[in-house]
Amino acid sequence: MPTSLFRQACNALAALTTLAVFGGLNAAAAHAQATDSKPVRLIVPTQPGSQADAVARALSQSLGKHLGQSVVVENIAGAGGVPGTQQIVRAPKDGSTLGLISSNHVINPFIYKNLPYDALKDITPITVIGTLPLVLVVNPGVSASTAKDLIALLKSKPGELNYGSSGNGTVLHLAGQLFASEANVDIRHVPYKGAGNYTTDLVGGQVQLGFLTVQAVLPLIKAGKLKAIAVSTAQRVPALPDVPTLAESGLPRYSFDAWLAIVGPAGMPKQTVSTLQSKTKATLQEREVQDHLAGQGVVVTPTGADAAVPFFKSELDKHARIVKQAGATLN
Repeated sequence: MPTSLFRQACNALAALTTLAVFGGLNAAAAHAQATDSKPVRLIVPTQPGSQADAVARALSQSLGKHLGQSVVVENIAGAGGVPGTQQIVRAPKDGSTLGLISSNHVINPFIYKNLPYDALKDITPITVIGTLPLVLVVNPGVSASTAKDLIALLKSKPGELNYGSSGNGTVLHLAGQLFASEANVDIRHVPYKGAGNYTTDLVGGQVQLGFLTVQAVLPLIKAGKLKAIAVSTAQRVPALPDVPTLAESGLPRYSFDAWLAIVGPAGMPKQTVSTLQSKTKATLQEREVQDHLAGQGVVVTPTGADAAVPFFKSELDKHARIVKQAGATLN
């Protein structure tokens, strides 16, 4: 082969090799970019319109911005959140599927006899977002206006007054059970299918007292349709600054609130967890997000994964005791 033709062939081969290499690199980069831009599923184990759902949707856009990926909220409701949580614990461990769970997660192990997952071992806590304070309210027809007076009334009429809840084994049921236990009073529990009908009957006087989230019941308190007796949390609630805690009102050991947390399946890489935690923290620091969550009644108290693990353990221990006292079971 003549020298000129040989050089041309070599140059052509080099060009093809370079094209193949860079083409392969570009294809790999494109694949990585496509993988990174895949939407993150944020599973909420409750129905659309629930408080957890509202919080998830308040977080999703900003969290997606910080992650550089869209975050898609997916509701998988039913059976106290068990089916949705099953989807979370069985998801890939790469951070592509997360869950926004509530206090029901640490209640379910004690009211479902055959829970298809371990509430602690099968999840990776990312962060506890915050709490949803509860308030003990009574129908205006109830003569008591303070916790002390209410306890005295209940002791004078054992078993005659009712407290409602959104269902057996729910946060509202257990808050009432803990109150009855700490106050040493006998009150009948009336479970409802959801908080809506329960609230209606509480206003109507079919049940005389019970717990509700502060944000849900605040308009009824301001309108005089319900009386606020005390809040469930260790500290007073900004939305009800003049309403004392139950601890201040003669029940020093009483502290109970609902909470929301972001988790993933067990076995997630530490770096993935660390990244998700930092991005979630940045999301929760945004003023618009804070205002939206405050509007939902959420007291934002973000924790890292290290703090979330002992939190979950302590919550499981606490709810085991309360559920046993209540005798609540669903299967």
